[in-house]
Amino acid sequence: MKKLMEKLGIENIDELFDDIPEEIRIDGIDIPPGKEEIEVEREIVSILKKNKSFEDMPSFLGGGIKPHYVPPAVRHIVSRSEFYTSYTPYQPEFSQGMLQSMFEYQSVICELTGMDVANISMYDAATALGEAARMSKRVSRKDVFIIPKNISWEKKSVLANYAKNAGIKVEEIPYDREGRADISALEKYGNGEVAGIYLENPNFFGIIEDRIDEINEMKEKTGAMVVMGVDPLLLSIVKPPSEYGADIVIGDGWMGNPMNFGGSRLGIFSCRKEHIRQMPGRIIGATVDKNGKRAFCMTLQTREQHIRRGKATSNICSNEALCAIAFVSYVAIMGRDGLRSVAIKNMENAKYVASKLSSIGFETPFSRNFFNEFVAIPPVDAEALNEKLLKNGIHGAFMLGQHFPELRNGLLYGVTEMHTKETIDRMVEMTREAINDV
Repeated sequence: MKKLMEKLGIENIDELFDDIPEEIRIDGIDIPPGKEEIEVEREIVSILKKNKSFEDMPSFLGGGIKPHYVPPAVRHIVSRSEFYTSYTPYQPEFSQGMLQSMFEYQSVICELTGMDVANISMYDAATALGEAARMSKRVSRKDVFIIPKNISWEKKSVLANYAKNAGIKVEEIPYDREGRADISALEKYGNGEVAGIYLENPNFFGIIEDRIDEINEMKEKTGAMVVMGVDPLLLSIVKPPSEYGADIVIGDGWMGNPMNFGGSRLGIFSCRKEHIRQMPGRIIGATVDKNGKRAFCMTLQTREQHIRRGKATSNICSNEALCAIAFVSYVAIMGRDGLRSVAIKNMENAKYVASKLSSIGFETPFSRNFFNEFVAIPPVDAEALNEKLLKNGIHGAFMLGQHFPELRNGLLYGVTEMHTKETIDRMVEMTREAINDV
Protein backbone atom coordinates (compact mmCIF):
# COMPACT_ATOMS: atom_id res chain seq x y z
CA MET A 1 0.00 0.00 0.00
CA LYS A 2 2.86 2.40 0.89
CA LYS A 3 4.53 1.90 -2.51
CA LEU A 4 1.21 2.42 -4.28
CA MET A 5 0.60 5.68 -2.40
CA GLU A 6 4.13 6.87 -3.23
CA LYS A 7 3.48 6.08 -6.90
CA LEU A 8 0.25 8.09 -6.77
CA GLY A 9 1.95 10.94 -4.94
CA ILE A 10 -0.38 10.91 -1.95
CA GLU A 11 0.29 10.67 1.78
CA ASN A 12 -3.06 9.17 2.86
CA ILE A 13 -6.06 7.45 1.31
CA ASP A 14 -8.38 10.41 1.96
CA GLU A 15 -6.58 12.37 -0.74
CA LEU A 16 -8.19 10.08 -3.31
CA PHE A 17 -11.52 11.71 -2.45
CA ASP A 18 -10.44 15.35 -2.55
CA ASP A 19 -12.70 15.99 -5.56
CA ILE A 20 -15.79 15.14 -3.54
CA PRO A 21 -17.24 18.27 -1.86
CA GLU A 22 -16.84 18.23 1.91
CA GLU A 23 -20.55 18.83 2.55
CA ILE A 24 -21.64 15.57 0.89
CA ARG A 25 -18.98 13.28 2.33
CA ILE A 26 -19.99 10.64 4.87
CA ASP A 27 -17.98 8.84 7.52
CA GLY A 28 -19.08 5.43 6.30
CA ILE A 29 -22.03 3.18 5.69
CA ASP A 30 -23.87 1.92 8.74
CA ILE A 31 -23.87 -1.79 8.05
CA PRO A 32 -23.52 -4.63 10.55
CA PRO A 33 -20.18 -6.39 10.94
CA GLY A 34 -19.36 -9.33 8.74
CA LYS A 35 -20.50 -12.87 9.54
CA GLU A 36 -19.11 -16.32 8.98
CA GLU A 37 -20.43 -18.20 5.95
CA ILE A 38 -22.48 -20.62 8.01
CA GLU A 39 -24.15 -17.72 9.83
CA VAL A 40 -25.02 -16.06 6.52
CA GLU A 41 -26.60 -19.27 5.22
CA ARG A 42 -28.68 -19.64 8.38
CA GLU A 43 -29.95 -16.08 8.08
CA ILE A 44 -30.85 -16.53 4.42
CA VAL A 45 -32.74 -19.74 5.21
CA SER A 46 -34.70 -17.95 7.93
CA ILE A 47 -35.67 -15.24 5.45
CA LEU A 48 -36.65 -17.77 2.78
CA LYS A 49 -38.99 -19.49 5.23
CA LYS A 50 -41.25 -16.44 4.97
CA ASN A 51 -41.91 -17.20 1.30
CA LYS A 52 -44.96 -19.14 0.20
CA SER A 53 -44.93 -21.21 -2.97
CA PHE A 54 -48.00 -21.79 -5.13
CA GLU A 55 -48.33 -25.22 -3.53
CA ASP A 56 -48.26 -23.66 -0.05
CA MET A 57 -50.66 -20.86 -0.92
CA PRO A 58 -52.69 -21.32 -4.13
CA SER A 59 -53.00 -18.02 -5.98
CA PHE A 60 -55.84 -16.82 -8.20
CA LEU A 61 -54.19 -13.49 -8.89
CA GLY A 62 -54.82 -12.27 -12.41
CA GLY A 63 -53.24 -9.42 -14.32
CA GLY A 64 -49.87 -10.78 -15.33
CA ILE A 65 -47.61 -13.43 -13.82
CA LYS A 66 -49.44 -16.71 -13.26
CA PRO A 67 -48.25 -20.20 -12.27
CA HIS A 68 -47.52 -22.59 -15.12
CA TYR A 69 -45.92 -26.01 -15.05
CA VAL A 70 -42.26 -26.14 -16.11
CA PRO A 71 -41.12 -29.67 -17.09
CA PRO A 72 -37.94 -30.81 -15.30
CA ALA A 73 -36.30 -31.34 -18.69
CA VAL A 74 -36.50 -27.59 -19.32
CA ARG A 75 -34.76 -26.82 -16.04
CA HIS A 76 -32.06 -29.37 -16.90
CA ILE A 77 -31.45 -27.87 -20.35
CA VAL A 78 -31.12 -24.28 -19.16
CA SER A 79 -28.79 -25.35 -16.34
CA ARG A 80 -26.19 -26.62 -18.79
CA SER A 81 -23.08 -24.46 -18.99
CA GLU A 82 -23.41 -24.15 -22.79
CA PHE A 83 -26.64 -22.19 -22.31
CA TYR A 84 -26.31 -20.63 -18.88
CA THR A 85 -25.97 -17.00 -19.94
CA SER A 86 -28.27 -14.10 -20.78
CA TYR A 87 -25.96 -12.80 -23.50
CA THR A 88 -25.70 -13.35 -27.21
CA PRO A 89 -22.37 -14.99 -28.10
CA TYR A 90 -19.99 -12.73 -30.01
CA GLN A 91 -17.78 -15.53 -31.35
CA PRO A 92 -20.10 -17.65 -33.51
CA GLU A 93 -17.39 -20.17 -34.39
CA PHE A 94 -17.38 -21.25 -30.73
CA SER A 95 -21.12 -20.96 -30.11
CA GLN A 96 -22.94 -22.84 -32.84
CA GLY A 97 -25.17 -24.76 -30.42
CA MET A 98 -26.28 -21.62 -28.62
CA LEU A 99 -26.88 -19.79 -31.89
CA GLN A 100 -28.86 -22.68 -33.35
CA SER A 101 -31.06 -22.76 -30.25
CA MET A 102 -31.74 -19.05 -30.65
CA PHE A 103 -32.50 -19.56 -34.33
CA GLU A 104 -35.00 -22.25 -33.39
CA TYR A 105 -36.59 -19.88 -30.87
CA GLN A 106 -37.06 -17.29 -33.62
CA SER A 107 -38.58 -19.97 -35.87
CA VAL A 108 -41.07 -21.00 -33.16
CA ILE A 109 -42.12 -17.38 -32.59
CA CYS A 110 -42.67 -16.87 -36.31
CA GLU A 111 -44.76 -20.05 -36.52
CA LEU A 112 -46.91 -19.04 -33.55
CA THR A 113 -47.45 -15.43 -34.63
CA GLY A 114 -47.54 -15.87 -38.40
CA MET A 115 -44.92 -13.13 -38.74
CA ASP A 116 -41.96 -13.33 -41.12
CA VAL A 117 -39.17 -12.57 -38.66
CA ALA A 118 -38.55 -12.44 -34.92
CA ASN A 119 -35.67 -11.15 -32.82
CA ILE A 120 -34.02 -13.01 -29.97
CA SER A 121 -36.11 -11.07 -27.44
CA MET A 122 -36.61 -7.82 -25.62
CA TYR A 123 -36.42 -7.56 -21.84
CA ASP A 124 -40.15 -8.11 -21.31
CA ALA A 125 -43.57 -7.37 -22.83
CA ALA A 126 -43.58 -3.77 -21.55
CA THR A 127 -40.25 -2.82 -23.16
CA ALA A 128 -41.37 -4.64 -26.31
CA LEU A 129 -44.42 -2.35 -26.41
CA GLY A 130 -42.22 0.72 -26.03
CA GLU A 131 -39.96 -0.47 -28.84
CA ALA A 132 -43.00 -1.26 -31.02
CA ALA A 133 -44.29 2.30 -30.60
CA ARG A 134 -40.94 3.77 -31.62
CA MET A 135 -40.69 1.35 -34.54
CA SER A 136 -44.20 2.36 -35.68
CA LYS A 137 -43.09 5.99 -35.80
CA ARG A 138 -39.90 5.16 -37.72
CA VAL A 139 -41.83 3.20 -40.34
CA SER A 140 -44.87 5.47 -40.69
CA ARG A 141 -43.24 8.83 -39.82
CA LYS A 142 -46.37 9.66 -37.80
CA ASP A 143 -46.52 10.67 -34.15
CA VAL A 144 -49.73 9.25 -32.66
CA PHE A 145 -49.74 5.83 -31.03
CA ILE A 146 -53.07 4.51 -29.75
CA ILE A 147 -53.62 2.05 -26.91
CA PRO A 148 -56.77 0.66 -25.25
CA LYS A 149 -57.65 2.01 -21.82
CA ASN A 150 -57.67 -1.50 -20.39
CA ILE A 151 -54.04 -2.50 -20.62
CA SER A 152 -51.65 -2.95 -17.73
CA TRP A 153 -50.72 0.32 -15.98
CA GLU A 154 -47.14 -0.99 -15.90
CA LYS A 155 -47.07 -1.22 -19.69
CA LYS A 156 -48.52 2.30 -19.87
CA SER A 157 -45.77 3.59 -17.61
CA VAL A 158 -42.96 1.98 -19.61
CA LEU A 159 -44.55 3.09 -22.88
CA ALA A 160 -44.72 6.69 -21.58
CA ASN A 161 -40.99 6.61 -20.86
CA TYR A 162 -40.22 5.30 -24.35
CA ALA A 163 -42.51 7.84 -26.00
CA LYS A 164 -41.45 10.89 -23.99
CA ASN A 165 -38.25 11.76 -25.83
CA ALA A 166 -39.23 10.24 -29.14
CA GLY A 167 -41.95 12.76 -29.94
CA ILE A 168 -44.69 10.14 -29.73
CA LYS A 169 -48.14 11.14 -28.52
CA VAL A 170 -49.85 8.22 -26.75
CA GLU A 171 -53.64 8.36 -26.82
CA GLU A 172 -56.19 5.98 -25.30
CA ILE A 173 -59.44 4.59 -26.63
CA PRO A 174 -62.09 3.23 -24.21
CA TYR A 175 -63.23 -0.35 -23.89
CA ASP A 176 -66.79 -1.32 -24.79
CA ARG A 177 -69.50 -3.06 -22.78
CA GLU A 178 -67.97 -6.42 -23.64
CA GLY A 179 -64.56 -5.43 -22.25
CA ARG A 180 -62.88 -5.17 -25.65
CA ALA A 181 -61.09 -2.17 -27.14
CA ASP A 182 -63.73 0.08 -28.71
CA ILE A 183 -62.30 0.27 -32.21
CA SER A 184 -65.26 2.41 -33.31
CA ALA A 185 -63.56 5.21 -31.34
CA LEU A 186 -60.88 5.27 -34.05
CA GLU A 187 -63.29 6.77 -36.56
CA LYS A 188 -62.25 10.29 -35.51
CA TYR A 189 -58.73 9.67 -36.82
CA GLY A 190 -58.10 10.31 -40.48
CA ASN A 191 -56.11 8.12 -42.82
CA GLY A 192 -52.38 8.58 -42.30
CA GLU A 193 -52.77 10.37 -38.98
CA VAL A 194 -51.86 7.45 -36.70
CA ALA A 195 -48.50 5.67 -36.49
CA GLY A 196 -49.68 2.56 -34.69
CA ILE A 197 -52.59 0.96 -32.86
CA TYR A 198 -52.00 -1.51 -30.04
CA LEU A 199 -54.44 -4.34 -29.32
CA GLU A 200 -54.16 -7.42 -27.12
CA ASN A 201 -55.26 -11.04 -27.46
CA PRO A 202 -56.27 -11.91 -24.83
CA ASN A 203 -56.62 -8.45 -23.36
CA PHE A 204 -55.99 -7.43 -19.75
CA PHE A 205 -59.47 -8.65 -18.77
CA GLY A 206 -58.71 -12.04 -20.32
CA ILE A 207 -61.11 -11.59 -23.25
CA ILE A 208 -60.25 -13.30 -26.53
CA GLU A 209 -60.11 -11.07 -29.60
CA ASP A 210 -61.96 -12.48 -32.64
CA ARG A 211 -62.79 -9.41 -34.74
CA ILE A 212 -60.59 -10.28 -37.70
CA ASP A 213 -62.61 -8.47 -40.36
CA GLU A 214 -63.23 -5.38 -38.22
CA ILE A 215 -59.56 -5.00 -37.31
CA ASN A 216 -58.44 -5.39 -40.92
CA GLU A 217 -61.02 -2.80 -41.96
CA MET A 218 -59.83 -0.46 -39.18
CA LYS A 219 -56.26 -0.83 -40.38
CA GLU A 220 -57.25 0.04 -43.94
CA LYS A 221 -59.20 3.12 -42.87
CA THR A 222 -56.54 4.55 -40.55
CA GLY A 223 -53.47 3.48 -42.51
CA ALA A 224 -51.84 2.71 -39.16
CA MET A 225 -49.57 -0.16 -38.22
CA VAL A 226 -51.24 -2.75 -36.01
CA VAL A 227 -49.26 -3.93 -32.98
CA MET A 228 -50.73 -7.03 -31.36
CA GLY A 229 -49.88 -8.14 -27.82
CA VAL A 230 -50.35 -11.87 -27.30
CA ASP A 231 -50.15 -14.74 -24.85
CA PRO A 232 -48.15 -17.29 -26.86
CA LEU A 233 -50.10 -20.20 -25.36
CA LEU A 234 -53.39 -18.86 -26.74
CA LEU A 235 -51.83 -18.80 -30.21
CA SER A 236 -51.78 -22.60 -30.19
CA ILE A 237 -55.59 -22.68 -30.44
CA VAL A 238 -56.59 -19.44 -32.22
CA LYS A 239 -55.74 -17.82 -35.53
CA PRO A 240 -52.35 -16.04 -35.60
CA PRO A 241 -52.06 -12.23 -35.45
CA SER A 242 -50.98 -12.19 -39.10
CA GLU A 243 -54.64 -12.79 -39.99
CA TYR A 244 -55.63 -9.71 -37.99
CA GLY A 245 -53.41 -7.55 -40.17
CA ALA A 246 -50.75 -7.27 -37.47
CA ASP A 247 -47.48 -5.64 -38.51
CA ILE A 248 -45.73 -6.18 -35.17
CA VAL A 249 -46.44 -8.85 -32.56
CA ILE A 250 -45.19 -8.62 -28.98
CA GLY A 251 -45.88 -10.53 -25.79
CA ASP A 252 -44.69 -12.08 -22.57
CA GLY A 253 -42.57 -15.14 -23.31
CA TRP A 254 -43.35 -16.98 -20.08
CA MET A 255 -43.17 -20.52 -21.50
CA GLY A 256 -40.62 -22.64 -19.67
CA ASN A 257 -39.84 -19.86 -17.19
CA PRO A 258 -40.97 -19.97 -13.55
CA MET A 259 -42.72 -17.04 -11.87
CA ASN A 260 -39.51 -15.89 -10.10
CA PHE A 261 -41.30 -13.12 -8.19
CA GLY A 262 -42.32 -11.58 -11.51
CA GLY A 263 -39.08 -12.03 -13.48
CA SER A 264 -37.02 -12.58 -15.35
CA ARG A 265 -39.01 -13.25 -18.50
CA LEU A 266 -38.53 -12.35 -22.13
CA GLY A 267 -40.28 -9.93 -24.44
CA ILE A 268 -41.50 -11.49 -27.67
CA PHE A 269 -40.97 -9.27 -30.71
CA SER A 270 -41.73 -10.20 -34.32
CA CYS A 271 -42.79 -8.33 -37.46
CA ARG A 272 -43.40 -8.47 -41.18
CA LYS A 273 -40.39 -8.88 -43.44
CA GLU A 274 -40.69 -5.43 -45.01
CA HIS A 275 -40.06 -3.83 -41.62
CA ILE A 276 -37.08 -5.97 -40.62
CA ARG A 277 -34.49 -3.19 -40.84
CA GLN A 278 -36.48 -1.08 -38.40
CA MET A 279 -36.89 -3.87 -35.88
CA PRO A 280 -34.92 -3.53 -32.63
CA GLY A 281 -32.89 -6.31 -31.08
CA ARG A 282 -30.77 -9.04 -32.58
CA ILE A 283 -31.46 -11.66 -35.18
CA ILE A 284 -29.71 -15.00 -35.60
CA GLY A 285 -29.37 -16.11 -39.20
CA ALA A 286 -28.69 -19.45 -40.87
CA THR A 287 -25.83 -19.49 -43.36
CA VAL A 288 -23.02 -21.81 -44.52
CA ASP A 289 -19.39 -21.92 -43.51
CA LYS A 290 -16.40 -21.96 -45.88
CA ASN A 291 -16.86 -25.70 -46.33
CA GLY A 292 -20.49 -25.34 -47.34
CA LYS A 293 -21.87 -26.73 -44.10
CA ARG A 294 -24.86 -25.17 -42.37
CA ALA A 295 -23.84 -22.61 -39.75
CA PHE A 296 -25.38 -19.84 -37.65
CA CYS A 297 -24.37 -16.26 -36.99
CA MET A 298 -25.69 -12.94 -35.74
CA THR A 299 -26.99 -10.77 -38.54
CA LEU A 300 -28.35 -7.24 -39.10
CA GLN A 301 -26.38 -5.98 -36.11
CA THR A 302 -26.37 -2.49 -37.60
CA ARG A 303 -29.43 -1.85 -35.43
CA GLU A 304 -27.42 -2.32 -32.27
CA GLN A 305 -26.21 0.60 -30.17
CA HIS A 306 -22.75 -0.94 -29.81
CA ILE A 307 -22.33 -0.63 -33.59
CA ARG A 308 -24.11 2.58 -34.61
CA ARG A 309 -25.05 4.11 -31.26
CA GLY A 310 -26.74 7.39 -32.27
CA LYS A 311 -28.43 5.81 -35.29
CA ALA A 312 -29.41 2.58 -33.56
CA THR A 313 -33.07 1.61 -33.46
CA SER A 314 -32.85 0.59 -29.80
CA ASN A 315 -30.65 1.20 -26.79
CA ILE A 316 -31.22 -2.35 -25.57
CA CYS A 317 -27.86 -4.00 -26.05
CA SER A 318 -28.67 -7.40 -24.61
CA ASN A 319 -31.47 -9.92 -24.62
CA GLU A 320 -33.01 -12.65 -22.51
CA ALA A 321 -31.18 -15.52 -24.19
CA LEU A 322 -31.48 -17.98 -21.29
CA CYS A 323 -35.22 -17.35 -21.03
CA ALA A 324 -35.47 -17.82 -24.81
CA ILE A 325 -33.72 -21.18 -24.48
CA ALA A 326 -36.24 -22.15 -21.80
CA PHE A 327 -39.07 -21.02 -24.09
CA VAL A 328 -37.99 -23.05 -27.10
CA SER A 329 -37.17 -26.06 -24.90
CA TYR A 330 -40.69 -25.94 -23.44
CA VAL A 331 -42.25 -25.77 -26.90
CA ALA A 332 -40.07 -28.62 -28.20
CA ILE A 333 -40.95 -30.83 -25.23
CA MET A 334 -44.67 -30.08 -25.33
CA GLY A 335 -45.08 -30.19 -29.09
CA ARG A 336 -48.05 -28.87 -31.05
CA ASP A 337 -50.59 -31.18 -29.40
CA GLY A 338 -49.15 -30.59 -25.94
CA LEU A 339 -49.44 -26.82 -26.26
CA ARG A 340 -53.03 -27.12 -27.43
CA SER A 341 -53.85 -29.44 -24.56
CA VAL A 342 -52.42 -27.00 -22.00
CA ALA A 343 -54.22 -24.06 -23.61
CA ILE A 344 -57.55 -25.89 -23.55
CA LYS A 345 -56.98 -26.89 -19.91
CA ASN A 346 -56.32 -23.24 -19.02
CA MET A 347 -59.58 -22.19 -20.64
CA GLU A 348 -61.59 -25.04 -19.11
CA ASN A 349 -60.29 -24.30 -15.61
CA ALA A 350 -61.08 -20.60 -15.93
CA LYS A 351 -64.60 -21.38 -17.17
CA TYR A 352 -65.09 -23.77 -14.26
CA VAL A 353 -64.02 -21.14 -11.72
CA ALA A 354 -66.30 -18.52 -13.31
CA SER A 355 -69.31 -20.85 -13.25
CA LYS A 356 -68.71 -21.82 -9.62
CA LEU A 357 -68.39 -18.18 -8.55
CA SER A 358 -71.54 -17.26 -10.46
CA SER A 359 -73.40 -19.92 -8.49
CA ILE A 360 -72.59 -18.11 -5.21
CA GLY A 361 -73.61 -14.64 -6.30
CA PHE A 362 -70.72 -13.22 -8.36
CA GLU A 363 -71.45 -11.12 -11.45
CA THR A 364 -69.37 -11.45 -14.62
CA PRO A 365 -69.72 -8.10 -16.40
CA PHE A 366 -68.09 -9.23 -19.64
CA SER A 367 -69.80 -12.17 -21.31
CA ARG A 368 -67.32 -12.64 -24.15
CA ASN A 369 -65.12 -15.71 -24.40
CA PHE A 370 -62.12 -15.45 -22.14
CA PHE A 371 -58.89 -17.41 -21.88
CA ASN A 372 -57.38 -17.97 -18.44
CA GLU A 373 -58.35 -14.68 -16.82
CA PHE A 374 -61.74 -13.10 -16.24
CA VAL A 375 -63.42 -10.28 -14.31
CA ALA A 376 -65.93 -11.08 -11.57
CA ILE A 377 -67.69 -8.82 -9.09
CA PRO A 378 -68.40 -10.35 -5.64
CA PRO A 379 -71.59 -9.64 -3.70
CA VAL A 380 -69.47 -8.26 -0.82
CA ASP A 381 -66.48 -5.93 -0.47
CA ALA A 382 -63.63 -7.34 -2.56
CA GLU A 383 -60.88 -6.28 -0.16
CA ALA A 384 -62.60 -7.85 2.84
CA LEU A 385 -63.14 -11.03 0.83
CA ASN A 386 -59.46 -11.27 -0.10
CA GLU A 387 -58.40 -10.73 3.50
CA LYS A 388 -60.61 -13.63 4.60
CA LEU A 389 -59.16 -15.88 1.91
CA LEU A 390 -55.60 -14.92 2.81
CA LYS A 391 -56.19 -15.97 6.42
CA ASN A 392 -57.23 -19.35 5.07
CA GLY A 393 -54.08 -19.81 2.98
CA ILE A 394 -55.46 -18.71 -0.39
CA HIS A 395 -54.29 -15.70 -2.37
CA GLY A 396 -57.39 -14.19 -3.94
CA ALA A 397 -57.90 -12.37 -7.22
CA PHE A 398 -56.50 -8.99 -8.24
CA MET A 399 -58.53 -5.97 -7.14
CA LEU A 400 -59.22 -3.76 -10.14
CA GLY A 401 -60.55 -0.66 -8.38
CA GLN A 402 -57.23 1.15 -7.99
CA HIS A 403 -56.55 1.19 -11.73
CA PHE A 404 -60.07 0.88 -13.09
CA PRO A 405 -62.37 2.93 -10.80
CA GLU A 406 -65.40 1.99 -12.87
CA LEU A 407 -64.78 -1.61 -11.75
CA ARG A 408 -64.16 -0.52 -8.15
CA ASN A 409 -65.30 -3.82 -6.59
CA GLY A 410 -64.17 -5.98 -9.48
CA LEU A 411 -61.73 -8.84 -9.19
CA LEU A 412 -59.49 -10.23 -11.92
CA TYR A 413 -59.02 -13.98 -11.57
CA GLY A 414 -56.10 -15.84 -13.11
CA VAL A 415 -56.37 -19.61 -13.57
CA THR A 416 -54.00 -22.04 -15.30
CA GLU A 417 -53.34 -25.75 -15.70
CA MET A 418 -51.77 -25.68 -12.21
CA HIS A 419 -55.15 -25.17 -10.54
CA THR A 420 -56.65 -28.56 -9.77
CA LYS A 421 -60.37 -29.13 -9.33
CA GLU A 422 -59.75 -29.72 -5.63
CA THR A 423 -57.88 -26.40 -5.31
CA ILE A 424 -60.64 -24.56 -7.15
CA ASP A 425 -63.42 -26.15 -5.10
CA ARG A 426 -61.59 -25.29 -1.90
CA MET A 427 -61.23 -21.66 -2.97
CA VAL A 428 -64.91 -21.44 -3.92
CA GLU A 429 -66.01 -22.98 -0.63
CA MET A 430 -63.76 -20.59 1.33
CA THR A 431 -65.18 -17.73 -0.71
CA ARG A 432 -68.75 -18.80 0.05
CA GLU A 433 -67.95 -18.93 3.76
CA ALA A 434 -66.22 -15.55 3.61
CA ILE A 435 -69.26 -14.01 1.91
CA ASN A 436 -71.45 -15.25 4.73
CA ASP A 437 -69.03 -13.86 7.34
CA VAL A 438 -68.47 -10.43 5.80
